Amino acid sequence: MALSQHDLLRLLESLRSADGLELVRSVAERMLQELIEAEATARIGAEWNEHTETRTALRNGHRDKTLSTQAGDLDLAIPKLRSGSFFPALLERRRRIDQALYAVIMEAYVHGVSTRSVDDLVKALGAETGISKSEVSRICQDLDGQLTAFRARPLDHVRFPYVYLDATYCKARVEHQIVSRAVVIATGITEEGGREVLGVMVGDSETEVFWTEFLRSLRERGLTGVRLVIGDHHLGLVKAIRKVMLGAAYQRCRVHFLRNVFSVINKEAAEMAAATIRTVFAQPTADAVRTQLDTVADMLGKQF
Repeated sequence: MALSQHDLLRLLESLRSADGLELVRSVAERMLQELIEAEATARIGAEWNEHTETRTALRNGHRDKTLSTQAGDLDLAIPKLRSGSFFPALLERRRRIDQALYAVIMEAYVHGVSTRSVDDLVKALGAETGISKSEVSRICQDLDGQLTAFRARPLDHVRFPYVYLDATYCKARVEHQIVSRAVVIATGITEEGGREVLGVMVGDSETEVFWTEFLRSLRERGLTGVRLVIGDHHLGLVKAIRKVMLGAAYQRCRVHFLRNVFSVINKEAAEMAAATIRTVFAQPTADAVRTQLDTVADMLGKQF
């Protein structure tokens, strides 16, 4: 499966929790460092401590380089040569590397990266010569291992009383055809308010079977203590929550609810309606919430 770059960047936005963004940052840092070393090797004509007839220079340590990206600062090391100079083509001034790099990382995250994806990244970053297929393959294996470990990590290190579930639909190439695929994401909230991306899964659509499989995979990895699950009002999702998340309450997501409201009212009235609905959530007690809900529903019902 190959997702479009636009959809992969949308997925990056969905993963912007503390640990999700740190994962992207660390993988991006490691991947760029590997590509820089491979480019230096191609320029020198030899690996570390390798004696070849094609060697044209000797390494002389590294110098630090900080690269600012959407995922945070990447701490890189640029190889130095004893004679001459070297600066990787990947980091040429004014070159924007974020989109191509993140596209490869996101593809690896949801489905496993291919050597072609990394090869396309190298070409997009302007270093299409010198890096061998075997080097690209090795980088792919390292990347897959790191991301697979994150996706399969145990979830029993802390309790997550609140879990957000959401899905986005992306266009993907499957067996030479472009089809719509559902990418579902679970985000956990700890008792201290910390956030973690718990898991991601790709499927054909948001069916009850698919959501059930996804939620059971979280349970099998040690997710316990869930008291409240927040999601949209998709029927398959609601049924899966009631089947798998025993003992947990379900609440419809406020954002999705407001989107549903906006779909049936005039655009000019959207801001007023949203402000009115938010007063329901601002009430101090459950009884006050119910009273305000009736008041708001009656008012908006008459107007729209």
